[in-house]
Amino acid sequence: MERVEPETDSQALVASRPGAPHFLVHNEGDHVGVAVQDVDPGSALAVYMDSERSIELDVLERVPLGHKVALTDVDSGAEVIEYRVPVGLTRRAIRQGELVHVHNIRSRRWEKSE
Repeated sequence: MERVEPETDSQALVASRPGAPHFLVHNEGDHVGVAVQDVDPGSALAVYMDSERSIELDVLERVPLGHKVALTDVDSGAEVIEYRVPVGLTRRAIRQGELVHVHNIRSRRWEKSE
């Protein structure tokens, strides 16, 4: 059976919708939003999934699809909150609008419990 490729990919479809969000945020109080498309530096829209509130954000660097952006400034050594729980610790201070990834956060997933 021959596979038929769609005419447009899902990123192009999302990007073509006026007012479509660039980032989804799981819960109010989270420090990060997840990119639903590749996002270039500049103004971007983030939508909170629990309240449907939206905010405009100045993105400082390219954020690839599926990666995270800081919604607020986070101090060095501070916990990073996602899903209302701490998911990592910052390796250095992170500015609002910066890409949040392994270069500036370490996971708490494999820490020993006390």
